[in-house]
Amino acid sequence: MDFALTFGQLNPAFFLDVAVEADRLGFESIWLPEHLVLPVEMRGHLVPGEEHAPIPASTPVFDAATYLAFVAARTERIRLGTFVYLLGIRHPFVGARAFATLDVVSGGRCEVGVGAGWLETEWTAAGLDPTTRGARLDEAIIVCRRLWSEEVIEHHGTFFDFAPVMFEPKPMQAHLPVVVGGESGRALRRAAQLGDGWIGMFHTPETAGAQVTRLREFEAAAGRTESPCAVTVMGTVSSEADVEAWEAAGVDRLIVVPWRRSPDAVEAITAFAGRFIPA
Repeated sequence: MDFALTFGQLNPAFFLDVAVEADRLGFESIWLPEHLVLPVEMRGHLVPGEEHAPIPASTPVFDAATYLAFVAARTERIRLGTFVYLLGIRHPFVGARAFATLDVVSGGRCEVGVGAGWLETEWTAAGLDPTTRGARLDEAIIVCRRLWSEEVIEHHGTFFDFAPVMFEPKPMQAHLPVVVGGESGRALRRAAQLGDGWIGMFHTPETAGAQVTRLREFEAAAGRTESPCAVTVMGTVSSEADVEAWEAAGVDRLIVVPWRRSPDAVEAITAFAGRFIPA
């Protein structure tokens, strides 16, 4: 099982220091949250039936591909992902170009974490119907995969329609990994049908295992018999027994937050790596 970090629980003043040290220590990846805009009025559900707790509209939000490209220039091996990028709220040309560029400048280290998004009023602010966000995301994933792999692309869909175009440069990775986020059955089904992986929120080994079981059921229903989705969730580790429990639950990558305060993050990840990441 790989260990990863998130910028989501970190003051931006410490982003770069943590990323550089994580790269040196052997963390597998680092993940940046993303929104297009934060409306003052917030409304939406991350888990069906559960109203998402509002976050301050003044929360700093960076352009994900731009910031991760900056991190790429200061690191060597750590993979760089979004947790998660609202691909469907943009035209696929925009998202595909951003991640292809990140993959090229990082030397093939991009992880495309995408989600439909919980913040309904964000979609309204962008002039889009929030009830279409799942379907728009599905179509956007399909279009982006074609842009990243085909020489000439033409598409006539429900939300996106364009005559033949060419899209260069292609990503450095022959197959740019798309990791689908979300806790709902629809998100798990989307991962099973369209994703290379699934990324969940904070879990215990028990709750993660339950979601993995559902994910595998959706894969079977979709006729997916090869290359099952890699599983990423957030969680805690305090012992080797915890590591074994996560692995038994079917987790491939665990995002950890070893620090309590941002100023202590570099020291905390150093201690964590010394205990749980082989040299």
